[in-house]
Amino acid sequence: MSVPFLDLGTATAELRGEIDAAVTRAVGSGWYVGGPECAAFEEAFAAHCGAAHAVGLANGLDALHLALRAMEVGEGDEVIVASNGYIATLLAVSMAGAVPVLVEPDPATHNLDPARVEAAITPRTKVILPTHLYGQPADLDPLLAIARKHGLRLLEDAAQAHGAAYKGRRVGGHGDVVAWSFYPSKNLGALGDAGAVTTNDPALAERIRTLGNYGSHKRYVNEVRGVNSRLDPIQAAVLGVKLAHLEEWNARRARTAARYCEGLAGCDLVLPHVPDWADPAWHLFVVRSANRDALQAALADKGVQTIIHYPIPPHLQGAYADLGIARGRLPIAEQLADEVLSLPIGPHLSDSDVDTVIAAVRDAAGGR
Repeated sequence: MSVPFLDLGTATAELRGEIDAAVTRAVGSGWYVGGPECAAFEEAFAAHCGAAHAVGLANGLDALHLALRAMEVGEGDEVIVASNGYIATLLAVSMAGAVPVLVEPDPATHNLDPARVEAAITPRTKVILPTHLYGQPADLDPLLAIARKHGLRLLEDAAQAHGAAYKGRRVGGHGDVVAWSFYPSKNLGALGDAGAVTTNDPALAERIRTLGNYGSHKRYVNEVRGVNSRLDPIQAAVLGVKLAHLEEWNARRARTAARYCEGLAGCDLVLPHVPDWADPAWHLFVVRSANRDALQAALADKGVQTIIHYPIPPHLQGAYADLGIARGRLPIAEQLADEVLSLPIGPHLSDSDVDTVIAAVRDAAGGR
Protein backbone atom coordinates (compact mmCIF):
# COMPACT_ATOMS: atom_id res chain seq x y z
CA MET A 1 0.00 0.00 0.00
CA SER A 2 1.30 3.47 -0.86
CA VAL A 3 -0.81 4.91 1.98
CA PRO A 4 -0.93 2.55 4.97
CA PHE A 5 -3.84 2.76 7.37
CA LEU A 6 -1.54 3.48 10.34
CA ASP A 7 2.24 3.81 10.48
CA LEU A 8 3.31 2.76 13.98
CA GLY A 9 6.96 2.41 13.00
CA THR A 10 7.32 6.08 12.09
CA ALA A 11 5.52 7.09 15.30
CA THR A 12 7.99 5.09 17.37
CA ALA A 13 10.95 6.42 15.40
CA GLU A 14 9.96 10.04 16.12
CA LEU A 15 10.28 9.42 19.86
CA ARG A 16 12.96 6.72 19.72
CA GLY A 17 15.51 8.60 21.81
CA GLU A 18 13.02 9.41 24.56
CA ILE A 19 11.57 5.90 24.52
CA ASP A 20 15.00 4.27 24.67
CA ALA A 21 15.95 6.43 27.65
CA ALA A 22 12.69 5.65 29.45
CA VAL A 23 13.00 1.90 28.86
CA THR A 24 16.63 1.94 30.03
CA ARG A 25 15.59 3.81 33.15
CA ALA A 26 12.79 1.31 33.86
CA VAL A 27 15.03 -1.70 33.32
CA GLY A 28 17.72 -0.23 35.54
CA SER A 29 15.30 0.56 38.35
CA GLY A 30 15.04 -3.05 39.50
CA TRP A 31 11.23 -2.74 39.62
CA TYR A 32 9.69 -5.17 37.11
CA VAL A 33 6.14 -5.26 38.51
CA GLY A 34 4.70 -2.01 39.83
CA GLY A 35 7.09 0.55 41.24
CA PRO A 36 7.89 4.19 40.51
CA GLU A 37 7.35 4.11 36.73
CA CYS A 38 3.78 2.85 37.17
CA ALA A 39 3.06 5.33 39.95
CA ALA A 40 4.44 8.24 37.92
CA PHE A 41 2.38 7.37 34.86
CA GLU A 42 -0.78 6.86 36.90
CA GLU A 43 -0.36 10.28 38.48
CA ALA A 44 0.35 11.97 35.15
CA PHE A 45 -2.52 10.25 33.33
CA ALA A 46 -5.02 11.06 36.08
CA ALA A 47 -3.98 14.71 35.89
CA HIS A 48 -4.28 14.68 32.11
CA CYS A 49 -7.83 13.32 32.35
CA GLY A 50 -8.85 15.64 35.17
CA ALA A 51 -9.53 12.66 37.43
CA ALA A 52 -8.50 12.10 41.02
CA HIS A 53 -7.20 8.55 40.52
CA ALA A 54 -5.76 6.30 37.82
CA VAL A 55 -5.06 2.58 38.20
CA GLY A 56 -2.84 0.85 35.66
CA LEU A 57 -3.93 -2.58 34.43
CA ALA A 58 -2.80 -5.18 31.91
CA ASN A 59 -5.19 -4.23 29.08
CA GLY A 60 -8.40 -2.45 28.21
CA LEU A 61 -10.65 -5.50 28.54
CA ASP A 62 -9.47 -5.98 32.12
CA ALA A 63 -10.17 -2.31 32.76
CA LEU A 64 -13.82 -2.76 31.78
CA HIS A 65 -14.20 -6.12 33.51
CA LEU A 66 -12.62 -5.08 36.82
CA ALA A 67 -14.53 -1.80 36.85
CA LEU A 68 -17.78 -3.75 36.56
CA ARG A 69 -16.73 -6.10 39.33
CA ALA A 70 -15.72 -3.18 41.52
CA MET A 71 -19.24 -1.81 41.04
CA GLU A 72 -20.56 -5.19 42.26
CA VAL A 73 -22.00 -6.26 38.92
CA GLY A 74 -22.55 -10.01 38.85
CA GLU A 75 -24.85 -12.90 37.98
CA GLY A 76 -28.32 -11.85 36.94
CA ASP A 77 -27.46 -8.17 36.53
CA GLU A 78 -27.87 -6.24 33.30
CA VAL A 79 -25.57 -3.67 31.71
CA ILE A 80 -26.75 -1.37 28.94
CA VAL A 81 -24.32 -1.13 26.01
CA ALA A 82 -24.47 0.16 22.45
CA SER A 83 -25.56 -2.33 19.80
CA ASN A 84 -22.65 -1.36 17.54
CA GLY A 85 -18.92 -1.18 18.12
CA TYR A 86 -16.30 -3.70 19.17
CA ILE A 87 -17.27 -6.88 20.97
CA ALA A 88 -14.85 -6.28 23.88
CA THR A 89 -17.42 -4.10 25.65
CA LEU A 90 -19.88 -7.00 25.71
CA LEU A 91 -17.19 -9.50 26.66
CA ALA A 92 -16.38 -7.50 29.78
CA VAL A 93 -20.04 -7.62 30.81
CA SER A 94 -20.12 -11.39 30.27
CA MET A 95 -16.87 -11.86 32.19
CA ALA A 96 -18.52 -10.16 35.17
CA GLY A 97 -21.38 -12.66 34.94
CA ALA A 98 -23.93 -10.09 33.78
CA VAL A 99 -26.08 -9.80 30.65
CA PRO A 100 -25.42 -7.10 28.01
CA VAL A 101 -28.58 -5.25 26.99
CA LEU A 102 -28.07 -3.78 23.52
CA VAL A 103 -29.44 -0.32 22.76
CA GLU A 104 -29.22 1.28 19.33
CA PRO A 105 -26.83 4.21 18.69
CA ASP A 106 -27.57 7.66 17.36
CA PRO A 107 -27.04 7.09 13.60
CA ALA A 108 -25.41 10.52 13.28
CA THR A 109 -22.69 10.06 15.92
CA HIS A 110 -22.63 6.22 16.14
CA ASN A 111 -22.61 6.58 19.94
CA LEU A 112 -25.16 5.22 22.42
CA ASP A 113 -28.41 7.17 22.00
CA PRO A 114 -29.53 8.59 25.36
CA ALA A 115 -33.09 8.88 24.05
CA ARG A 116 -33.30 5.08 23.79
CA VAL A 117 -31.62 4.16 27.07
CA GLU A 118 -34.36 4.72 29.62
CA ALA A 119 -36.75 2.31 27.90
CA ALA A 120 -34.15 -0.46 28.27
CA ILE A 121 -33.82 -0.12 32.06
CA THR A 122 -35.25 -2.95 34.15
CA PRO A 123 -35.05 -3.82 37.86
CA ARG A 124 -31.91 -5.86 36.99
CA THR A 125 -30.03 -2.96 35.37
CA LYS A 126 -26.90 -1.96 37.29
CA VAL A 127 -24.72 0.02 34.85
CA ILE A 128 -24.97 2.13 31.71
CA LEU A 129 -21.85 1.59 29.61
CA PRO A 130 -21.40 4.02 26.69
CA THR A 131 -18.41 3.85 24.36
CA HIS A 132 -16.71 6.98 23.07
CA LEU A 133 -16.60 5.36 19.65
CA TYR A 134 -13.92 6.38 17.14
CA GLY A 135 -12.67 8.93 19.70
CA GLN A 136 -15.87 11.01 19.65
CA PRO A 137 -17.34 11.62 23.12
CA ALA A 138 -20.72 10.13 23.88
CA ASP A 139 -23.38 12.58 25.10
CA LEU A 140 -22.63 12.20 28.79
CA ASP A 141 -24.94 14.70 30.52
CA PRO A 142 -28.22 12.98 29.61
CA LEU A 143 -26.69 9.56 30.28
CA LEU A 144 -25.53 10.71 33.71
CA ALA A 145 -28.96 12.19 34.43
CA ILE A 146 -30.65 8.88 33.56
CA ALA A 147 -28.16 6.92 35.64
CA ARG A 148 -28.64 9.12 38.70
CA LYS A 149 -32.43 9.11 38.31
CA HIS A 150 -32.49 5.31 38.43
CA GLY A 151 -29.67 4.76 40.92
CA LEU A 152 -27.34 3.28 38.32
CA ARG A 153 -23.59 3.54 37.74
CA LEU A 154 -22.04 5.02 34.59
CA LEU A 155 -18.95 3.26 33.22
CA GLU A 156 -17.35 4.81 30.14
CA ASP A 157 -15.41 2.82 27.55
CA ALA A 158 -12.78 5.35 26.46
CA ALA A 159 -10.47 2.91 24.68
CA GLN A 160 -10.47 5.17 21.60
CA ALA A 161 -10.84 8.57 23.24
CA HIS A 162 -7.47 9.61 24.72
CA GLY A 163 -7.51 13.40 24.84
CA ALA A 164 -11.11 13.82 23.66
CA ALA A 165 -13.23 16.44 25.44
CA TYR A 166 -16.91 16.76 26.27
CA LYS A 167 -18.23 20.29 26.69
CA GLY A 168 -14.71 21.60 27.17
CA ARG A 169 -13.65 19.03 29.76
CA ARG A 170 -11.47 16.06 28.92
CA VAL A 171 -12.99 12.61 29.01
CA GLY A 172 -11.80 10.70 32.06
CA GLY A 173 -13.73 11.86 35.10
CA HIS A 174 -17.37 12.40 34.18
CA GLY A 175 -18.88 9.03 35.12
CA ASP A 176 -18.16 6.68 38.00
CA VAL A 177 -15.27 4.93 36.21
CA VAL A 178 -13.64 5.38 32.81
CA ALA A 179 -11.87 2.40 31.22
CA TRP A 180 -8.87 2.86 28.91
CA SER A 181 -6.88 0.71 26.53
CA PHE A 182 -3.29 1.51 25.55
CA TYR A 183 -3.12 -1.05 22.74
CA PRO A 184 -0.35 0.05 20.34
CA SER A 185 -2.74 1.45 17.70
CA LYS A 186 -4.53 3.77 20.15
CA ASN A 187 -3.89 7.52 20.24
CA LEU A 188 -1.93 6.83 23.42
CA GLY A 189 -0.44 3.43 22.69
CA ALA A 190 2.10 1.27 24.49
CA LEU A 191 4.59 -1.08 22.83
CA GLY A 192 2.33 -3.97 23.80
CA ASP A 193 -0.87 -4.46 25.76
CA ALA A 194 -1.71 -2.10 28.63
CA GLY A 195 -4.77 -0.48 30.16
CA ALA A 196 -6.07 1.66 33.02
CA VAL A 197 -9.10 3.11 34.71
CA THR A 198 -9.63 6.66 35.92
CA THR A 199 -12.13 7.69 38.57
CA ASN A 200 -12.88 10.32 41.17
CA ASP A 201 -14.06 7.67 43.64
CA PRO A 202 -11.19 6.56 45.93
CA ALA A 203 -13.07 3.45 47.07
CA LEU A 204 -13.62 2.26 43.50
CA ALA A 205 -9.99 2.98 42.62
CA GLU A 206 -8.75 0.92 45.58
CA ARG A 207 -11.14 -1.93 44.84
CA ILE A 208 -10.05 -2.10 41.19
CA ARG A 209 -6.39 -2.07 42.23
CA THR A 210 -7.09 -4.87 44.72
CA LEU A 211 -8.99 -6.95 42.16
CA GLY A 212 -6.10 -6.60 39.71
CA ASN A 213 -3.61 -7.78 42.33
CA TYR A 214 -5.06 -11.22 43.08
CA GLY A 215 -7.72 -9.62 45.29
CA SER A 216 -5.05 -8.39 47.69
CA HIS A 217 -3.82 -4.99 48.84
CA LYS A 218 -1.58 -6.53 51.50
CA ARG A 219 0.81 -9.34 50.63
CA TYR A 220 -0.64 -12.80 51.29
CA VAL A 221 -3.93 -11.32 52.50
CA ASN A 222 -6.57 -11.97 49.83
CA GLU A 223 -9.86 -10.23 50.51
CA VAL A 224 -11.67 -11.20 47.31
CA ARG A 225 -11.15 -13.48 44.33
CA GLY A 226 -9.07 -11.28 42.09
CA VAL A 227 -6.97 -11.67 38.97
CA ASN A 228 -3.45 -10.80 37.87
CA SER A 229 -3.82 -7.59 35.86
CA ARG A 230 -1.11 -5.01 36.43
CA LEU A 231 0.47 -2.37 34.26
CA ASP A 232 4.00 -3.33 33.25
CA PRO A 233 6.55 -0.69 34.38
CA ILE A 234 8.35 -0.73 31.03
CA GLN A 235 5.06 0.01 29.27
CA ALA A 236 4.32 2.67 31.89
CA ALA A 237 7.64 4.36 31.09
CA VAL A 238 6.84 4.32 27.35
CA LEU A 239 3.35 5.67 27.98
CA GLY A 240 4.77 8.47 30.08
CA VAL A 241 6.89 9.57 27.12
CA LYS A 242 3.98 9.39 24.70
CA LEU A 243 1.58 11.18 27.03
CA ALA A 244 3.73 14.30 26.77
CA HIS A 245 3.18 14.25 22.98
CA LEU A 246 -0.49 13.23 22.95
CA GLU A 247 -1.93 16.72 22.56
CA GLU A 248 0.33 17.50 19.60
CA TRP A 249 -0.36 14.17 17.92
CA ASN A 250 -4.10 14.60 18.40
CA ALA A 251 -3.83 18.04 16.82
CA ARG A 252 -2.25 16.41 13.76
CA ARG A 253 -5.17 13.99 13.59
CA ALA A 254 -7.62 16.88 13.86
CA ARG A 255 -5.93 18.72 10.99
CA THR A 256 -6.20 15.62 8.83
CA ALA A 257 -9.87 15.23 9.76
CA ALA A 258 -10.54 18.86 8.81
CA ARG A 259 -8.83 18.36 5.45
CA TYR A 260 -10.86 15.23 4.81
CA CYS A 261 -14.13 16.98 5.65
CA GLU A 262 -13.27 19.83 3.30
CA GLY A 263 -11.81 17.70 0.52
CA LEU A 264 -14.57 15.07 0.56
CA ALA A 265 -17.50 17.48 0.76
CA GLY A 266 -19.98 16.68 -1.98
CA CYS A 267 -18.89 13.06 -2.36
CA ASP A 268 -21.49 10.33 -2.27
CA LEU A 269 -20.58 9.58 1.36
CA VAL A 270 -21.80 10.30 4.86
CA LEU A 271 -18.99 12.16 6.61
CA PRO A 272 -18.51 12.19 10.42
CA HIS A 273 -20.94 14.36 12.35
CA VAL A 274 -19.41 16.25 15.28
CA PRO A 275 -21.83 17.90 17.73
CA ASP A 276 -20.86 21.40 18.83
CA TRP A 277 -20.16 20.13 22.36
CA ALA A 278 -17.66 17.50 21.21
CA ASP A 279 -13.92 17.73 20.70
CA PRO A 280 -13.01 14.33 19.24
CA ALA A 281 -9.65 12.62 19.60
CA TRP A 282 -10.07 11.46 15.97
CA HIS A 283 -8.86 7.95 16.70
CA LEU A 284 -10.68 6.98 13.51
CA PHE A 285 -12.15 8.89 10.58
CA VAL A 286 -15.18 6.86 9.60
CA VAL A 287 -17.26 7.51 6.51
CA ARG A 288 -20.38 5.70 5.38
CA SER A 289 -21.17 4.47 1.88
CA ALA A 290 -24.05 2.40 0.54
CA ASN A 291 -21.42 0.85 -1.75
CA ARG A 292 -18.81 0.36 0.95
CA ASP A 293 -17.26 -2.89 -0.28
CA ALA A 294 -16.82 -1.55 -3.82
CA LEU A 295 -15.35 1.66 -2.42
CA GLN A 296 -12.88 -0.24 -0.26
CA ALA A 297 -11.80 -2.38 -3.22
CA ALA A 298 -11.35 0.68 -5.43
CA LEU A 299 -9.23 2.41 -2.79
CA ALA A 300 -7.09 -0.71 -2.37
CA ASP A 301 -6.48 -0.70 -6.12
CA LYS A 302 -5.22 2.87 -5.75
CA GLY A 303 -2.89 1.91 -2.90
CA VAL A 304 -4.98 3.32 -0.05
CA GLN A 305 -5.41 0.95 2.88
CA THR A 306 -8.69 1.13 4.77
CA ILE A 307 -10.28 -0.90 7.60
CA ILE A 308 -13.88 -1.67 8.51
CA HIS A 309 -14.66 -0.87 12.16
CA TYR A 310 -16.65 -3.16 12.59
CA PRO A 311 -18.07 -5.48 9.91
CA ILE A 312 -20.27 -7.70 12.12
CA PRO A 313 -22.41 -6.18 14.91
CA PRO A 314 -22.09 -7.98 18.25
CA HIS A 315 -25.59 -9.50 18.21
CA LEU A 316 -24.80 -11.31 14.95
CA GLN A 317 -21.54 -12.77 16.24
CA GLY A 318 -21.57 -16.45 17.14
CA ALA A 319 -20.30 -15.52 20.59
CA TYR A 320 -23.64 -13.85 21.34
CA ALA A 321 -26.04 -16.12 19.52
CA ASP A 322 -27.50 -16.98 22.94
CA LEU A 323 -28.96 -13.46 23.20
CA GLY A 324 -31.44 -14.55 20.54
CA ILE A 325 -31.42 -11.24 18.68
CA ALA A 326 -32.35 -12.01 15.09
CA ARG A 327 -31.12 -10.05 12.08
CA GLY A 328 -33.34 -7.03 11.59
CA ARG A 329 -34.02 -6.41 15.29
CA LEU A 330 -31.22 -3.84 15.58
CA PRO A 331 -31.35 -2.16 12.16
CA ILE A 332 -29.16 0.85 12.93
CA ALA A 333 -26.25 -1.30 14.12
CA GLU A 334 -26.67 -3.56 11.09
CA GLN A 335 -26.77 -0.68 8.62
CA LEU A 336 -23.67 0.89 10.16
CA ALA A 337 -21.82 -2.44 9.94
CA ASP A 338 -22.69 -2.63 6.24
CA GLU A 339 -21.67 0.95 5.42
CA VAL A 340 -18.78 2.15 7.63
CA LEU A 341 -15.24 2.51 6.33
CA SER A 342 -12.24 3.97 8.20
CA LEU A 343 -9.78 6.10 6.22
CA PRO A 344 -6.12 6.55 7.24
CA ILE A 345 -5.75 9.23 9.94
CA GLY A 346 -2.64 8.50 12.01
CA PRO A 347 -0.56 11.39 13.35
CA HIS A 348 2.21 10.55 10.90
CA LEU A 349 0.12 10.76 7.74
CA SER A 350 1.89 13.21 5.43
CA ASP A 351 0.15 16.02 3.57
CA SER A 352 0.81 14.23 0.30
CA ASP A 353 -0.74 11.04 1.71
CA VAL A 354 -3.84 13.00 2.71
CA ASP A 355 -4.03 14.45 -0.81
CA THR A 356 -3.70 10.93 -2.24
CA VAL A 357 -6.53 9.62 -0.06
CA ILE A 358 -8.84 12.53 -0.91
CA ALA A 359 -8.21 12.16 -4.64
CA ALA A 360 -8.71 8.40 -4.51
CA VAL A 361 -11.95 8.66 -2.52
CA ARG A 362 -13.35 11.40 -4.76
CA ASP A 363 -12.57 9.33 -7.82
CA ALA A 364 -14.06 6.15 -6.36
CA ALA A 365 -17.07 7.53 -4.47
CA GLY A 366 -18.37 9.98 -7.04
CA GLY A 367 -20.63 12.90 -6.27
CA ARG A 368 -20.52 16.55 -7.16
